[in-house]
Amino acid sequence: MKFGLERLLQDPVLRAPLAGRRVALLAHPASVTRDLTHSLDALAALPDLQLTAAFGPQHGLRGDKQDNMVESPDYVDPTLGIPVFSLYGTVRRPTDAMMDTFDVLLVDLQDLGCRIYTFITTLRYVLEAAARHGKAVWVLDRPNPAGRPVEGLTLREGWESFVGAGPMPMRHGMTLGELGHWFMAQLDLSVDYRVITMEGWHPDEGAGFGWPTDRTWVNPSPNAANLWMARAYAGTVMLEGTTLSEGRGTTRPLELFGAPDIDIQRLLVDMRRTAPEWMAGCVLRPCFFEPTFHKHAGQLCAGVQIHVEDPTHYGHTAFKPWRLQALAFKALRMQQPDYPLWRDFPYEYEHDRLAIDLINGGPLLREWVNDASSKPEDLDRAANADEAAWIEARRPYLLY
Repeated sequence: MKFGLERLLQDPVLRAPLAGRRVALLAHPASVTRDLTHSLDALAALPDLQLTAAFGPQHGLRGDKQDNMVESPDYVDPTLGIPVFSLYGTVRRPTDAMMDTFDVLLVDLQDLGCRIYTFITTLRYVLEAAARHGKAVWVLDRPNPAGRPVEGLTLREGWESFVGAGPMPMRHGMTLGELGHWFMAQLDLSVDYRVITMEGWHPDEGAGFGWPTDRTWVNPSPNAANLWMARAYAGTVMLEGTTLSEGRGTTRPLELFGAPDIDIQRLLVDMRRTAPEWMAGCVLRPCFFEPTFHKHAGQLCAGVQIHVEDPTHYGHTAFKPWRLQALAFKALRMQQPDYPLWRDFPYEYEHDRLAIDLINGGPLLREWVNDASSKPEDLDRAANADEAAWIEARRPYLLY
């Protein structure tokens, strides 16, 4: 198969509308060709393309920043001599001066298929800026490695943030190019927008179910280390809003969770007793780990690793990572009603709302976990309605 970047590089006809126009690129470390050439370098080598600027999202154009809320500076590319602007530095939205450096912005970002992944929000912000400035935006489309399944609550009105770009569920099941069409309709934007589509992407086919397994995986962000993380991420990302470790400081971040003071065997028993169907499509392996940094650094944590690597274990449509992680929270609350589960700290520069609520686009999940009388069917009812509505809402924008 071919990604959008490769089709643009190989087909002069696709590039013809760029002739005589100043071109900028928004990219990150996973913006590579099949032979692992970074898209900035590959595009700069084209004699018929005039590159005048580049942009980097969270973690930077080349992926220099490890953790969240670590900003990247602007700089001049030492080889090309063009400005590289940070959209995760002093600003999150491109400034007027930045927009003046190009006529067409190429967006080549590998997404993970999760609402909270900030590259989605950056796409929204550049589309809004393009509408104001009369600029064109082309998305060089890439696979959604989590595939087409939809899961989670829809972000509620008033809960928009840098980790919540719009009213979609946690696991949206769309590509970035498709999301651009949805954003423009949702926000009533008028933009010269086009998607350089992929060729041969079949998201419902195994073993990748969204990710072509014959392609090299390059981390789109420092802790997105593999396909298995991408599959679990719509659930494990919620751990960022808790006191439980999400595995940062280990070699398997966002594939496991734990803490020094929980009874994992009892937790798994309580999870199975409460909602066994929410544990389908994966294998949960009790484990111990000691983070070298981040939460519980230097402490032995009892935890669980979520295994979705083995095709005999992984059920693509059965696996519900968001429900699975919610169930773990519920079982811990049953085990220790007063456990200090919710982490109160500035999250993506928000200071007045709990991180777990920002992540979920509202307080409903936290309230369900905290309510001793709530049942799995209560959360299911709310999520099922949101998921069904999204599947219909996204249908006009699907390109594959």
